[in-house]
Amino acid sequence: QVQLVEAGGGLVQAGGSLRLSCAASGSVETINTMRWYRQAPGKQRELVAAITSVGSTNDADSVKGRFTISRDNAKNTVYLQMSSLKPEDTAVYSCNADIRRTRWSSLRSYWGQGTQVTVSE
Repeated sequence: QVQLVEAGGGLVQAGGSLRLSCAASGSVETINTMRWYRQAPGKQRELVAAITSVGSTNDADSVKGRFTISRDNAKNTVYLQMSSLKPEDTAVYSCNADIRRTRWSSLRSYWGQGTQVTVSE
């Protein structure tokens, strides 16, 4: 069984910073692309940032220059450093990863449970 466990959400004032983490545990052979999504109330889920296994990244235009995605392959963990936070960044943030459990398995997509980020005025 594979689990993605997020941490680091919370309440922060506008202009502040938060760092989210998402660790994969269980039977993990390889992890390909890891992503952060967010979903605000009444809105569709959107891709915030993604990072490949070799460190190539891409970010949504709405967070460019403010959010940074990174990963530690030794720890099977992806991070999202969020700075200059705005009230419109308020959402549930979820991590997603393409994981191969054994060398004979196919890649599957796994999701974390989500963590709330609330940015006050």
